[in-house]
Amino acid sequence: MSARPPRPDLIAAAVAVGLFAVAAVTGGVLHRLGRPVYAGAPPLLAQWLPHAGPGTPLAVLVAVLTWWRGPALAARLGWRPLLALSYVTAVAWTLSLALIDGWRRGIADRLTTEHEYLHEVPGITDIPATLSVFTTRILDFQPDSWATHVSAHPPGALLVFVWFDRIGLGGGAWAGMLCILVAGLVAVAVPHTVRVLGSDEAARAVTPFVMLFPGAVWFGVSADGLFAGVTATGVALLAHGVARRSGAAAAGGGVLLAFGCYLSYGLVLMAAVVLAVIVLGRHRRTALWALAGAAPVVAAFTVAGFSWPEGYHLLIERYYQGIATDRAYGYWVWANLALLTVSAGPAAAVILRRAVAAAHPRARDATWVLPLAAAAAIAAADLSGYSKAEVERIWLPFAVWLTAGAALIPPAGRRTWLAVQALVALTVNHLVLTVW
Repeated sequence: MSARPPRPDLIAAAVAVGLFAVAAVTGGVLHRLGRPVYAGAPPLLAQWLPHAGPGTPLAVLVAVLTWWRGPALAARLGWRPLLALSYVTAVAWTLSLALIDGWRRGIADRLTTEHEYLHEVPGITDIPATLSVFTTRILDFQPDSWATHVSAHPPGALLVFVWFDRIGLGGGAWAGMLCILVAGLVAVAVPHTVRVLGSDEAARAVTPFVMLFPGAVWFGVSADGLFAGVTATGVALLAHGVARRSGAAAAGGGVLLAFGCYLSYGLVLMAAVVLAVIVLGRHRRTALWALAGAAPVVAAFTVAGFSWPEGYHLLIERYYQGIATDRAYGYWVWANLALLTVSAGPAAAVILRRAVAAAHPRARDATWVLPLAAAAAIAAADLSGYSKAEVERIWLPFAVWLTAGAALIPPAGRRTWLAVQALVALTVNHLVLTVW
């Protein structure tokens, strides 16, 4: 049975919701004053469009079943069957939310616009040649400038969709399903990390919250869902390595985390979560195997002609060639944080409040270390000024780790917050049409 949440938890959630409301009102007022914040439904990059779709009944069914049976099944199922259930449920949740917008609008056409990766895929006929000149096409206002998303990321993301096309799975539908299926790995990676670095009980508390993660609205479909799945799996492998003294697992984690840095420049900030994992690990020297796994990835891109530092510096220049110049830092530096209310859910505010209260340097525990590490990564991204708007999707790889502290919520109150999380996702996806 659920119980009324403690007053401090209610206050934390109310502050998060209030911050979102203030950001929405402020964005509307600034627009009327002729100082737009450049977000269709501020602070969300979306269009106001109340609607339902074929995914509506499925999304409601997944939410209700997970709320009703999820915590009990998490407590009693064997660990591997539970992880399988967690993955399948997370994929069903993401897919059903995307289908609220319909098959074409919600999935098949999402990654095919002129700003997306698939726009450039047909022109990639020679991968080594593409990598060797990749940085020369980052800046805007030249005939061969990359599409917006390609220019804003290292070549790894583009290569994923090129490889997928090369094996006969080209087009928006396959790309969209790839993002959904890889994003679902978060529902396995986060609980496994908590289990190997913390306790079985804490990990079981996490699973219903990653199953109904509100950010699934943007997992389906955006490449950031793919990024979240890849990096979360990398963290889980590293955690397994440093907890169970497995050099192979740590090396595998290094491969995925290094590749993550070639999916998105901002994923270097996953270093905060990686450091937390190493600190929590019992066999920290095993983490050196992660470097052995990462080195070939870095070497391969570098030898092929792509310089990550050069690409990053050119990205900054490209960033200010676009709409970022008009997006006011003074608004977005706090409105970004308001977006966590919908991407990570109000329960994330409760978890962070409890993580701060539980923090103690002599009693390191995954339930508070991992959420605070994620919060540190988010704070760095926010203060950098290179995340102004759109963070409901951009910060997904960090936001998923806020759920790692779900065990900090008292058992009697977990179903209440689980219901709140699901309600937020359903409300957002039915009231607005998200861009991603």
